[in-house]
Amino acid sequence: MALFKRSNSSAAGFDWMGLLWLFLFFWYFSGITQLLIQLTDTSGFAGFRQAFFMSAIWLAPMLLFPARTKVMAAVIGVVLWACSMASLGYFFIYQQEFSQSVIFIIFESNPSEAGEYLTQYFAWWMVAAFLAHTAFAIFLWTRLRPVYLPRGQALLAAVAILVAIVGYPLVKQISRADTMADGLEKFETRIEPAVPWQMVVAYRRYRQQLDGMQGMLDSVSKIPPLTNLKDSMANQPATLVLVIGESTNRQRMSLYGYPRQTTPELDKLKDQLAVFNNVITPRPYTIEALQQVLTFADEENPDLYLKTPSLVSVMKQAGYKTYWITNQQTMTKRNTMLTTFSEQADEQVYLNNNRNQNARQYDGDVLEPFSKALADSAPRKFIVVHLLGTHMSYQYRYPPTFEKFTDRQGVPAGVHDDQVPTYNSYDNAVLYNDFVVSSLIKDYAKTDPNGFLLYLSDHGEDVFDSAGHDTLGRNEGKPTAPMYTIPFMAWASPKWRETHDWNFASDLSRPYISSQLVHTWAELAGLSFDQLDPSRSLVSDSFKPRPLLIGNPYSRQSKPLIDFSLMKPKTPADAAVVQQ
Repeated sequence: MALFKRSNSSAAGFDWMGLLWLFLFFWYFSGITQLLIQLTDTSGFAGFRQAFFMSAIWLAPMLLFPARTKVMAAVIGVVLWACSMASLGYFFIYQQEFSQSVIFIIFESNPSEAGEYLTQYFAWWMVAAFLAHTAFAIFLWTRLRPVYLPRGQALLAAVAILVAIVGYPLVKQISRADTMADGLEKFETRIEPAVPWQMVVAYRRYRQQLDGMQGMLDSVSKIPPLTNLKDSMANQPATLVLVIGESTNRQRMSLYGYPRQTTPELDKLKDQLAVFNNVITPRPYTIEALQQVLTFADEENPDLYLKTPSLVSVMKQAGYKTYWITNQQTMTKRNTMLTTFSEQADEQVYLNNNRNQNARQYDGDVLEPFSKALADSAPRKFIVVHLLGTHMSYQYRYPPTFEKFTDRQGVPAGVHDDQVPTYNSYDNAVLYNDFVVSSLIKDYAKTDPNGFLLYLSDHGEDVFDSAGHDTLGRNEGKPTAPMYTIPFMAWASPKWRETHDWNFASDLSRPYISSQLVHTWAELAGLSFDQLDPSRSLVSDSFKPRPLLIGNPYSRQSKPLIDFSLMKPKTPADAAVVQQ
């Protein structure tokens, strides 16, 4: 019987086509999903690129042990195929990329919920797609053949592959990071788009973030409740809604005077809304801002979010059934705090399980679970809806039907031609955000509730609004007004207005910072407790203006906090905001 023997010849007659078939086989399992992501413009190119490079890692054992090529490829292929079926199936259902958030949902769901998902989303065409996916993988496997190199050259080639794909990027990320842990995390992000690392990284991060979240929840559970809490609405049916936006600068909303009609639906509702026009956020980042917005923490006492009840806990103590509906990413290192807030609620709905934020995920998805929460038979409900809002990349925040702004009309002269597409996409994102927020208000109103809905954004965004600001989005080290100016508005039902003073005409221009929200919310909801400070409530007769402190309270600078009202304006728009 003839045996395959390693060739001792040079690589002059190297079987490049054989190597190409090997690479194509291994790339296929990661590449098919990444290709679909590209064709549907679901996310950026980074995932496709990384999956392409990572797939080459499997060539190393093939070159080292060519006689076992078919067997090794079959074993590795089965593992890659199983992982690819999961990621491909998830894409078919949600048009999202598999991530650690999906692992979180899987492990936090019970068999009954899993069955409901399968019943709801199963389609026969998926069976055909999976069979075709499997059949093509088998076809590729039949095309594989050993690729021979002399032993020394094979070893050198295998080492070169491993160094280029794993060694060099790993060393590079660790050397650039502050700690080895940070470097390893960045490397994991690099390899995550490829199977099976997608599953391995996702599960490891799920366990890591779950441990961190559990630690926070344990700490939160030990926080004492508010003392002497009283509710003027005690035992009366009520539904209160808090809508948290994302990255929305009120200066780009026609509701606040922006020339372009970016909020046509809210404009129509203006007479029904209490639109506060002088509210800012303490920090231009989601987690850092909401740690203050949703607790008793503020810039001068930033650690109180770990020592005082959250707004969700306050409402539970007041006897409300609580809900958290979010279109933000669920389980990421950055969002562990948000998930901790959400887990304090009685019910949670997690809608965004994309691997990265730069992916198509529309806030319209919150409308259905919001309607379900409104229809819940609980007499007293507190519903939090957390939107993805106008978070960059802006072109992923709205469907094509909302691409209204496409040229320079209405664009300030200072915006360069190459900046116009981004400037327009942000306005289109604001336009879609207007549709979602107004739809939430309308859907809420249809239920004839006894209560109110309050909407604010976590922070703003500078999208070529300030002269000399060369960092798109936010930069706390170089603050500008658009990063901090946020929409803040409330709608109350007729039933609520009959029993509550809802005339805020004299309060709409008060200088206010959203870190004091818990006091305003309590005032609006008719709650009182020992920790309540009416002078910090935007709608209280006892309101007292305070410095609007912004900045990083943990900074080592001698004066890390500055008064927003004393900031030097960079544009006429900034000046108008600061003078309010």
